[in-house]
Amino acid sequence: MRNNILLVFLMLTQFMFSQEEKLIKGKVVVKDAMVKGIRVVNLVSEKEVLTDNKGEFSIWVKPEDLLVFSAKHLDHMRKFIEEEDYNSSLITIEMTSKITQLDEVEVRNYSNINAVSLGILSKPAKVYTPAERRLQTATGLYPTANVGTMMGGSIGLDPLLNWMSGRTSMLKKEAEVEKKEFLLHKLKNLFEESYYTEKLKIKKEAIKAFQYYIIYDERFINALNSKNKLLATFLIGGLAQEFKKISNEK
Repeated sequence: MRNNILLVFLMLTQFMFSQEEKLIKGKVVVKDAMVKGIRVVNLVSEKEVLTDNKGEFSIWVKPEDLLVFSAKHLDHMRKFIEEEDYNSSLITIEMTSKITQLDEVEVRNYSNINAVSLGILSKPAKVYTPAERRLQTATGLYPTANVGTMMGGSIGLDPLLNWMSGRTSMLKKEAEVEKKEFLLHKLKNLFEESYYTEKLKIKKEAIKAFQYYIIYDERFINALNSKNKLLATFLIGGLAQEFKKISNEK
């Protein structure tokens, strides 16, 4: 049964990499910030482009590729290429500006003046980081925007719309993709390409598929996360044999 599951996984992985690359167009949208010169990197193919002064770009992709968008003045953004993106004439990416810190500020003590002392709030309001605000927007409850009630509180309009549009599901998928991305980055630092080809006897063109294969093995994931190179080296040898056996059976 285990071999059948692994065989199906390998077939899906090989199908993913066998699909033809396609040049797609995209546009980055940012509110009140410059959109020129944003770095767009395909982590799978390692191709890289920059956006023009309109935020537009073109890049070669395949389904299941992962695009990373970055700029000094913007929050990091990741985009998982799905079939609909691959077949679309244009994909749109929304990014947010980073909070700018001042080099020098004049500090005055106004601690006695706040929303509580002015009678606006009964208790101090919770302060959210940018990441917390995005998460709260996607999944939180708000006492405003009354759209039904649940457990004595009102459901915020944004969470309801996000649920309807599938954005919450997308955020969960991006979180999982991010975990796999971190694991692939750890692999890159742990083993050089020559280790795969010379020690493990993995064909050069199959290295990427093998890496995707092993980051789904729980024991290997635990070894990577605990930085146990000795255990990771031991496990990767067995996984390589398993991978090659399934490849030959296919």
